[in-house]
Amino acid sequence: MPIVLLSSRVCLAGPPFLTDDPVPVERGHWEINNFSAATLAKGAVAGVLPGVDANYGAIENVQLHLLVPLAFSQWNGVSTQYGAGDIEIGAKYRFVTAGESDWWPQIAFYPFLDFPTGNGDRNLGTGVTHAFLPIWLQKDFGKWTVYGGGGYWINPGPGNQNFWFAGGVLQYQLTDNLALAGEVFYQTASMTGGPDSAGYPLGSRNSAGFNIGGTYDINATYHILFSFGRGLDNSVTNDFSYYLALQLRY
Repeated sequence: MPIVLLSSRVCLAGPPFLTDDPVPVERGHWEINNFSAATLAKGAVAGVLPGVDANYGAIENVQLHLLVPLAFSQWNGVSTQYGAGDIEIGAKYRFVTAGESDWWPQIAFYPFLDFPTGNGDRNLGTGVTHAFLPIWLQKDFGKWTVYGGGGYWINPGPGNQNFWFAGGVLQYQLTDNLALAGEVFYQTASMTGGPDSAGYPLGSRNSAGFNIGGTYDINATYHILFSFGRGLDNSVTNDFSYYLALQLRY
């Protein structure tokens, strides 16, 4: 079995990107992303179809998070695998707020846990619990928004190692309904063995990549989120990836 990403778990932090922002859902409101996402790497593909990413504003500056995916995975010589993926829970806490006229950014801590509810033997899950401990920042400048940050993945399991992730997004509000953005990201090696390891060729090197995407507001309730991209210096880990969602806000 090839190692694709961290199995078929799609490591999204802030849909439609890997990088998140520090802004929580408003108190008493929901933000639900009904999505599909996947990555093609070295002839294999793994992803989610469909998935539900639900976020609720529990109290002021605190957002609760639950992601429930149906995962799929396919690689050479093996039929497509499909079933329950790894469930994720988390909580975003914005501990620094800021207006557009303030010189400082908004800042939030957004830890989450991924539980091994997917079948690791079928590459539908990782087989172990993972945790991500990131800090996210954001500053607005008129129609422009810049946000980013990063954190530390606790990544147990045979052949795995803990690793760092960092990313940044620049977004522009092109029209009243359409915002476009670009993302760059970088992560250290998530598996042991080094660049020449025959056993773990896809995760044993540091990697970088980019995504281009945006948000289209159909109305106040329904929104389309999209992105696509690939790896850069080590593109064998990500020949192509995409994210597509119908978001509900209420």
